[in-house]
Amino acid sequence: MKLGYCTITWGGVVGHPVGVTSVKDLFYVTHGSMDRAVKDIASVGYEGVEMFDGNLAEYADRPEELRGLLEEAGVSLVSVYTGANFIYADILPDELHRIQRSAELAATFGAERLVVGGGARRAAGTTDEDYTRLGEALDRVTDIAESFGLSASYHPHLTTIVEGPEELERLMGLTRIGFCPDTAHLAAGGADPAAMIRKYPERLRHVHLKDLRRDPFTFLPLGEGELDLPDIVEAIKESGYDSWLMVELDEYDGDPRAAAEISKKYLDALLHS
Repeated sequence: MKLGYCTITWGGVVGHPVGVTSVKDLFYVTHGSMDRAVKDIASVGYEGVEMFDGNLAEYADRPEELRGLLEEAGVSLVSVYTGANFIYADILPDELHRIQRSAELAATFGAERLVVGGGARRAAGTTDEDYTRLGEALDRVTDIAESFGLSASYHPHLTTIVEGPEELERLMGLTRIGFCPDTAHLAAGGADPAAMIRKYPERLRHVHLKDLRRDPFTFLPLGEGELDLPDIVEAIKESGYDSWLMVELDEYDGDPRAAAEISKKYLDALLHS
């Protein structure tokens, strides 16, 4: 398995402000330097990176700059992360327009995968129809990704309608999209990440590895939290998945490169034990 790292830690996750008034432009972005992020990730030995669609869009008019950065660092763009509400019929065409743009950019820069989160929680409460709409929308996302030669996967995430194991089970029968377990988000939502991987081995298309501490709650570099990462990695191996393991850390109170290095050393030791 090859190891990659997500650029989110260099600035954290925000949404593009234009999305407040124009949903079609609501890209994910991190406000850190992608130049620094890519170089830091490569410097500690990762082979690939994952970026937000909004950060990729910043290079749309200067593609050779990003291609040069990746080539110089010796890493590949593995995957691109995006997402949407998906449950509101009126805005879905604009959301899919943006996801189409994200997939197009991902393919332009040589990525293999499109990773998607989402499924909004209504102020009035989640309905059965919300899961049906989410499943149908994710099938359309899969079609979009495949039209650009990309593999699509869904990432359960806190604050969406797919946080815990029951919600994931409710969704998986309603869509054909692949599964991207995020180990810490699943655990925070009440799931056993290894058990979820073992439950859906044939759907595994991408992996986000991160650790966490529950009290006080925080995400952490691998090996510094509470998760049984050896069992999680064993579950991944059992599934037959033999591809990219992407380490992700949503935020870090310290040097993001240092966090990436901590996780890299932990994974190297775990995978070669």
